[in-house]
Amino acid sequence: MSSTSQKHRDFVAEPMGEKPVMALAGIGDVLGKRLADKGFDKAYVVLGQFLVLKKDEELFRDWLKEISGANAKQQGDCYGCLKEWCDAFL
Repeated sequence: MSSTSQKHRDFVAEPMGEKPVMALAGIGDVLGKRLADKGFDKAYVVLGQFLVLKKDEELFRDWLKEISGANAKQQGDCYGCLKEWCDAFL
């Protein structure tokens, strides 16, 4: 696996709780606002979509691009963050 950001490591190190969507790796202020405006204001709401899509990388990346305009790196960072979190906590 490629190296991960500090944001990624911080996110996957503990339970999700009420973390905001911007706590997810790959999601900054701009994408976070776009997601929040569409009802995805918490990391757990994005996790729900990730699980509805059965943790499928292609489907999740496509969804994230469509709903927020995320680029390929942002999509990959967010997917990797959620996948690793699920592997650790589910």
